[in-house]
Amino acid sequence: MSIVTLQDIGMYYGAQDVFEGVSLNVAHGDKIGLVGPNGEGKTTLLRIVLGQLEPTSGTVQRSRGLAMAYLPQMPTLASERTLLEEMLSVFDALRAQQAKLLSLADELSQRPHDTALLDAYARAEERFERAGGYTYESRIRRVLGGIGFAEETLSWPISVLSGGQVTRALLAKLLLQEPDLLVLDEPTNYLDLDALEWLESYLQAWSRSLLIVSHDRYFLDQVANRIWELEGGSVEIYRGNYSAYLVERAHRRERQRREYEEQQEVIERTEAFIRRYKAGQRSKQARGREKQLEHLERIEPPKERHAMGLRMRAALRSGDEVLTSDGITVGYPTVPAADTGEEQPLRLFETGELRIERGDRVALLGTNGSGKTTLLRTLMGEMEPLGGRLRRGASVRIGYLPQTHDWFDPNLTVLEQLMAESNLKRDQALHHLARFLFTRDAVDKRVGTLSGGERSRLGLAILTLRGANWLILDEPTTHLDVTSRQVLEQVLSSYNGTLLFVSHDRYLVDAVASHVWMVRDGCMEQFEGSYSAYVEARALAAAESSQADAPPTPASPKSAPRPRRTEQRQARITQEIEEQIHILEQQLDTLQQEIARASQAQEVSRLRELSGTFAEVETELAERLAEWERLASALQESQ
Repeated sequence: MSIVTLQDIGMYYGAQDVFEGVSLNVAHGDKIGLVGPNGEGKTTLLRIVLGQLEPTSGTVQRSRGLAMAYLPQMPTLASERTLLEEMLSVFDALRAQQAKLLSLADELSQRPHDTALLDAYARAEERFERAGGYTYESRIRRVLGGIGFAEETLSWPISVLSGGQVTRALLAKLLLQEPDLLVLDEPTNYLDLDALEWLESYLQAWSRSLLIVSHDRYFLDQVANRIWELEGGSVEIYRGNYSAYLVERAHRRERQRREYEEQQEVIERTEAFIRRYKAGQRSKQARGREKQLEHLERIEPPKERHAMGLRMRAALRSGDEVLTSDGITVGYPTVPAADTGEEQPLRLFETGELRIERGDRVALLGTNGSGKTTLLRTLMGEMEPLGGRLRRGASVRIGYLPQTHDWFDPNLTVLEQLMAESNLKRDQALHHLARFLFTRDAVDKRVGTLSGGERSRLGLAILTLRGANWLILDEPTTHLDVTSRQVLEQVLSSYNGTLLFVSHDRYLVDAVASHVWMVRDGCMEQFEGSYSAYVEARALAAAESSQADAPPTPASPKSAPRPRRTEQRQARITQEIEEQIHILEQQLDTLQQEIARASQAQEVSRLRELSGTFAEVETELAERLAEWERLASALQESQ
C-alpha cells in the first residue's frame, strides 16, 4: 500500500527544469535509495515528498496521519537540553503515563485493598508496558551508543556539540521517534565504521519506510531494497539494492543502445527510400513513409554521465620496500592533562611490526578520533613517533591528499591554485582542470567559495600532477558523487605505485585495498586481503570465541525427518511461485514503459490508472517474494 504518491511531478526554477513528469510511489516497508549526480535535484525531490516544497506541476498524495521525519545534510538542533534530555523528550507522552502509574502506586500503598484502584493500576501498567515503558531508557542508550556517543556525553548540553555530533544526535532522535517514513539526506557523512555498521544493522530491521540519499554504495547495498535514479530531469526505478541496480542499469542501457541503433538503421533506410522515390512512381509510398517518420516515437541514446578524466601514474619507480618498522607508538609528545593541565604525552596506539611493499594498497580504518590521521602524519615524517623507528625505502616520493584541504589559498581562483602548485602553462592548466569538471566560469571561482565536492576534485587535480609513487590519501571520496567515486576507484585500482588511504567508503575499500589496517582499542590489527575477507575473518573469529565461551548444552533429540512427499510438494509450490514472480516482474516492466509513454503524452487520467495498477502489482509481487522466501527457508531447513 502506497503511503506517498507523486503524480507527474515537475519542478522549475525560472527557466531551469530540475525535473518533470516524475511519477513515484513510496509503499509501506520500502527502503529506497535515491542516487544520481550532484546538482540533479535529489534534495529538492526529498523536500517535495516531505511537503516542505510544493512542486511546480503535478500532485502529491500522502496517507492520512502519515508521520514523517527528516535528517537534512546540515541539520541544526537548537536546544538548551542535555543530550539525554533531548532524547527523553521523544517519550514525553510515555513519561506522563509513567508519572500517572507512579501516582497510582502511591495511592495503592495507602489503600491496598481498593479493588477499583487496583484495576486502574493494572490497566495503566498494561498500557505502559505495551507502549515500551520499561524499555525506552535502554533504547535511548542503545541508539546513542550505537551511533557513537559515549556514556559520559549524555550529560553534555546540545549547545556544546560539534556539527557532526549534532547530526548524529538528530539522527538518533529520529530513529527513536520511529516515524512511518524516515527521510535521510547523506546520513553517513559523520559516522565512523563502527557507527556505520550499527546503523546498517538497525535499518535492516526497520519495519517502516525509508527514503535515503547517499553516496555510500556499501550502505545502500546493505539497507536499500529499491533504487530511484534521478538524472537528466527524470527518475528511473530499480528493484533490489545498489549492486542489483548497477547490473540492471547496465542491462537497460545496453538494451536502449541496441534499440536506438536499430531504430537509426530503420530511419536511415526509410529516409533513403523517401529520397529515392519521392518524385517517382512510388511517391505515394514515399509520402506514407515520410508521415510514419514524422509520427515515430524516437528512441533517445543512453545518457552518458560526465565523469572526471582522472589519471594517476608514478613518475619514478620506488624500491621494493617502501616502509618498514619493528613497531611504533603513535601519539602526541605533549598535551595538557584534563585534571591538572600539566603537559604530558598522549599515547594513541601501538602499530606492531610494519611493512609496506611497492604496489601494496593499504586501507587504514578505525573509529573517529582513534588516531588514523596522526599515523599518516607520522609515516610522512611530519610528526615523530613516541616510540620506535621508521625506515623509508629508496626513491620514495610521497603524494599527500589531506581531508580538509586547508593548504588551499582561499583568495586564489581555481586556475591560479593549480598553476601555483604546478609548472603548467595557462592552456595546459585549463585542459587539465576540464578533466576534473572545471570548465568555463568554474576555473575563475575563488577557492574559498568552492563546495566540498569541488574542493575534493581540485585536490585530486593537483595530486595527479605530483608524479608520486606513494599516495597517502585521507578520506579522498569526501563530498564526491557516486560517478566520481567510481572513477577514483578504477584509477586507484590500476595505480602503478603504492597506496595508503583512510576511508569510510567501504565500497572503495573493498574494491581497492589489498591490506587492511584496523585501529582499535589501543593497537593496530593488520590483515592481508580485501575488506570483505577481513569482515568474514572477524565474524568467524567472533563466532568461534562465542562458541568457546558458551556453556555446554545438553544434547536434544533429533526431530523426525519431514516426509519426502511434503518436501516435494513445497518444491513444486516454490517453483510455481517463482513463475508467478517472473510474470509479475514482466508486468511491472510493461507498466513502467506504458507509464513513460503516458507521461510523455501528458495523459493524466491514463497515468493515474496505470500508477494504481503498478502499485497493486508491486504489492502482489512483494507478497509472492515473501512467500517464496518463507518456503525456500523451509526447504533449506529440511535438507
